Amino acid sequence: MARPRTPRAKAAVEASDNKNPQRFKGRKEPKANGALGAPPKWIADTDTIKAKSAWQLFHKELPWLNESHRMLVGIAANIQGRIMAGQEGGVQAMNLLRQMLGQMGATPADATKITVADDDEETDDLLD
Repeated sequence: MARPRTPRAKAAVEASDNKNPQRFKGRKEPKANGALGAPPKWIADTDTIKAKSAWQLFHKELPWLNESHRMLVGIAANIQGRIMAGQEGGVQAMNLLRQMLGQMGATPADATKITVADDDEETDDLLD
């Protein structure tokens, strides 16, 4: 089975687009309308779920996510928010969260490949 493609924004954060530029030459990827941004109004923190806090955690720890990932991040934030509030996640919810984290590039294997931009660099430049 073929190896999944790394999104260009993630490759820019990892600097793998510079290491292997031929992989990205001529690749046409959909343009995002902007950064991930603030959580939507329907995502909130309550006593039983900390979805807004989970969204902000994903936004901070996964800088390559953009506006086109908002639905996926919303679902993951709801599951992670329940865990952060101390609720039982259940096997199915935990497995879904694990799969979603893999889709977003947040697995332990991916974490070792990511380098975060210096404070003086603009993160938005990495996403263009």
